[in-house]
Amino acid sequence: MNVRFGPAGNPDSFYREGYKTSLDMPRWLRDRGLNAYEYQCSRGVNIGEDTARRLGELAADNGIYLSIHAPYYINLAAAEPAAREKTRKYLVDSMLAARWMGAEVVVFHPGSAKEDRAAAMNRAKDLLWELIRQAGDQGLGDIYLAPETMGKRSLLGSLEEVLDLCSLDERIIPAIDFGHLHAAGGGQFDSKEAFAGVLDRVEAALGGDRPKRLHIHFSPVEFTVSGEKRHRTTRDKGYGPDFSCLAPLLAERRLEFTLICESDGLQAEDALYYRSIYEKAAGLANELRDR
Repeated sequence: MNVRFGPAGNPDSFYREGYKTSLDMPRWLRDRGLNAYEYQCSRGVNIGEDTARRLGELAADNGIYLSIHAPYYINLAAAEPAAREKTRKYLVDSMLAARWMGAEVVVFHPGSAKEDRAAAMNRAKDLLWELIRQAGDQGLGDIYLAPETMGKRSLLGSLEEVLDLCSLDERIIPAIDFGHLHAAGGGQFDSKEAFAGVLDRVEAALGGDRPKRLHIHFSPVEFTVSGEKRHRTTRDKGYGPDFSCLAPLLAERRLEFTLICESDGLQAEDALYYRSIYEKAAGLANELRDR
């Protein structure tokens, strides 16, 4: 069963140990017991083909599953033709970089919803459908696009909106950011039932294999009445969501998933912490099944 844990980008400890390039990350992660890495293109797709291919080779050699986070500037809901064309280029460039490095998933933020939300969703769906067709025409059709659930109500990215985008094509999978859902919902993810509701909704909406290969973002999040304020770490007490409520569900349902940790500077350390919680839950689930 494919279960993966890893960081979003390079943690502070990586640089403190004297490393400077992401090409060192695959070995560094393997040595720490992690097996996933989300390469950050959040400020633009600036990685060249040679470097991307080398990163992919090193990741394969070290058993590291790669994904990419596309630029933050993406806005599928933009109305202006120039802005929509920029969004198209950001996503296509991200998919091309994914192809070079052998990454299967490109995560992205869907966009803004400052005015009519229904109209914004319609524009987003139209552009995403065009992008899926363009990706197929350019030989990129086997790369999954993953709209991410967001932590502010002013942004597109509620669970229902993300699942609506995923309904367009099987090449679109949800990136479920439980920290964002926790923030947007005012702190509701503190029980097993809350997490089960999300997993049940994903399964009911998508069916097939997509609910079985979840792409998860997880980290503690500080929030206000407006939603997400900043990412925290497991060393900062009092911040949810609570992974100990999600881990048993993942184990009991035998879900295949990639969990990318976005904790502030401690994303590798917290990914290991979450892995330890999951492994304990998986061991207990196996014991119960064997009885």
